Amino acid sequence: MTRIAVNGVQLNVEQRGEGPALLLLHGFTGSGATWTPHLEAWRGFTTVAVDLLGHGESDRPRDPARYRMERCVDDLTALLDQLGIRRAAVLGYSMGGRVALRLALHAPERLWALVLESASPGIEDAAEREERVRSDAAMADAIERDGVAAFIDRWQALPLFASQARAPASARQALRRQRLRNDPIGLSNSLRGMGAGAQQPVFDRLGELRTPALLLAGALDEKYCAFARRAASALPCARLRIVPDAGHAVHLEQPQAFDGAVGEFLESCARSEERKEGVPCR
Repeated sequence: MTRIAVNGVQLNVEQRGEGPALLLLHGFTGSGATWTPHLEAWRGFTTVAVDLLGHGESDRPRDPARYRMERCVDDLTALLDQLGIRRAAVLGYSMGGRVALRLALHAPERLWALVLESASPGIEDAAEREERVRSDAAMADAIERDGVAAFIDRWQALPLFASQARAPASARQALRRQRLRNDPIGLSNSLRGMGAGAQQPVFDRLGELRTPALLLAGALDEKYCAFARRAASALPCARLRIVPDAGHAVHLEQPQAFDGAVGEFLESCARSEERKEGVPCR
C-alpha cells in the first residue's frame, strides 16, 4: 500500500495488476480492503483500491468541510493524475457509489465505465434530506462519544444489513475487523461532510451521462432496488442487474454473482474502449 499526496491530504492506495484501470470505492466504515477478495476475478485490470478520506489509512482531517463531496471528487481526479491514469472504470459501493456517480458527472471524460452497487443518486425531498443531516450529525456525535467499537455494533445491527447474517462467518468477522480499524474522527467527520443528506440529489442530471453503466442491487434490499431501477431508466447507457438472495452488500452476500456480473460488464466495455466503438445508448 502507498500513501499518495493530493490537494494537501494523503490517501492510502493499493494498486495491483495490469490492463485497463479500475478505480474501486468502498462504502461508509469500509476501506480499500473491501475489494481484496474480488481482485482475482478482475485480474485483467489494473485495480486501484483507495481508502476514502477519513477511512482506513488515509488522512483524517478535523474539519468536516474537507470531506465534502466536491472535495472528494477533486481528490480522486488528482489521484488519477498522480498515477498517470487518463481514463478509468469506476466501481462504487453505497457511499462509494454516490462518490462514483458524482465523479462521472463531474469528469465524464475520465471514465470508460461506471459500476454502481447499492447506490443512491440522492435524497430528493428537502425535509427528508434535512432529517438525514440531523441523523448523521447525531451518529457522528455518538462515534466521538462512545468510540468506534460501540458504533460498529449499532451500525451492523441496522435492518439494512440484516441479510448479511447469511454470509459466511469468516467473511463477517473479517468485515468487522476491518471496520474496527477506522478512527473516530475520520468516521464522524465523513458523516458530517459527506453523509447522504449533505449533497443535493442528481436524479435530474442522469440523462447527461453517456458513460456505460452497470447498476447492481440485491433483491432483498427493496429501497436500493427501486433506486437502481429508476436510475437505470434515466441513464442512457445503463444495464441493470438485481441479484437474488442478496441485500445491500451484494459483493459480500453473493460474491460469485457479483464478480461475474462486474467482470463480464467491464470486459465488454474494455473491448469497446479499445476499439473506440463506444457502447450503444438509448
